[in-house]
Amino acid sequence: MANVLVLILLLGLMAAAYVPLTSWRLRRSVIARLQDDDQPVALEPVGQDRWLAQWLSRAGYRGPKVVTMFAAATAACAVIGLIVGQVYRTTMVTTLVDMVSSVPGGVGEVLAAILTVGHWILFVLITLVPTIIVRAARRARIRAVEQDLPLVLELFATMGEAGLGFDAALSKVIRTQGAERPLTAEFVNFQFDMLAGMPRAQALRQCARRVDVASLTSFTSALVQAEEVGASLAETLRHQANDLRQRRREDALLKAQALPVQLVFPLVICFLPGIFLSTLAPVLYQMIQVAEGVLGAGQ
Repeated sequence: MANVLVLILLLGLMAAAYVPLTSWRLRRSVIARLQDDDQPVALEPVGQDRWLAQWLSRAGYRGPKVVTMFAAATAACAVIGLIVGQVYRTTMVTTLVDMVSSVPGGVGEVLAAILTVGHWILFVLITLVPTIIVRAARRARIRAVEQDLPLVLELFATMGEAGLGFDAALSKVIRTQGAERPLTAEFVNFQFDMLAGMPRAQALRQCARRVDVASLTSFTSALVQAEEVGASLAETLRHQANDLRQRRREDALLKAQALPVQLVFPLVICFLPGIFLSTLAPVLYQMIQVAEGVLGAGQ
């Protein structure tokens, strides 16, 4: 119990010291930039350059205190995991080990060993709950962006061929798609960067870094290159739309070709035993009856 209290105290001290330490590092970076006359001063959100803040930002969790909230949630889940593991260790582990120890073939020993360290397994799983939630949000965000991008590219290409500029076409796309979608929200942030005076190429690169999806990165790179060399924007968007449509078709064909291989395991594990049981069980039952009759007649 003393080790649990010490661990809880250390986690609380780490969470409490994170914000002052980050603020101190931010002040040091600002002072260093002020002392250097050749570099412009750019105040960024706290922890924006850190990998954890970037990871949370790419999952859609943004804000000045998002890293602190994630650390606090992880610490709280760690405390809950310790409590649940301690309850499991004191109340359930002995009963479960006694139940599985009688399983023959050495399986009972393996299960007993797993149940013996079950409190640590519970601690790790509960501690990783915030990480799992963020990873799920990141994957859902990637799926939403990849789902919306082909239609957005088609709209851009059609409106570009009709004579609209990129900014006007972007405003129409935002109005039609709605700002609740992740891709549209990133386009809104792109507009904000443009209104703040950022060049279009830099704003496009910033948008690609925020989302970090391969298809959107390819799209922004093509736009930046077209703007730098003076190519036709409508033609570039049409090529991008066709390329993305072709890649989605190839991905669908690849998944369709891999589907029979993926169905082998459910087929072997779930369907074949039931088929064998339904087809061979009557035959085996009749064979057992015949064998019993022969043995009974012989006696």
